[in-house]
Amino acid sequence: MVSALYAVLGALLLIKFSFDVVRLRMQYHVSYGDGGFTELQSAIRIHGNAVEYIPVGLLLLLLMEMDGAETWMVHVCGLLLTAGRLMHYYGFHHRLIRWRRSGMSATWAALLLMVLSNLWYMPWELVFSLH
Repeated sequence: MVSALYAVLGALLLIKFSFDVVRLRMQYHVSYGDGGFTELQSAIRIHGNAVEYIPVGLLLLLLMEMDGAETWMVHVCGLLLTAGRLMHYYGFHHRLIRWRRSGMSATWAALLLMVLSNLWYMPWELVFSLH
């Protein structure tokens, strides 16, 4: 399954972002919250944003593939989602609003394409079946 590739990439991003938060918590000796450290605040939000978007994106991608979407469509949506999350990370980390905006736009575009694809390829005869 093609979507497994993007699940692995998404998991690697989540692990990296999580390690960034843990590293900064240890560096600044902060157990809860952000301790008022801007760098830790950013790392927490980068991780939080990824947790908010990656799982639903991967679920939509998997369902899209299971419903019979073309392989190239799965790749386009998976790449767009992954690139969006990387651009958002880069923009947030380096305080570049243009990169953050582009990353969010790519993420939303990927989600919208996946929603539309799922609606298109959904087996409607099974959805409305009484069996």
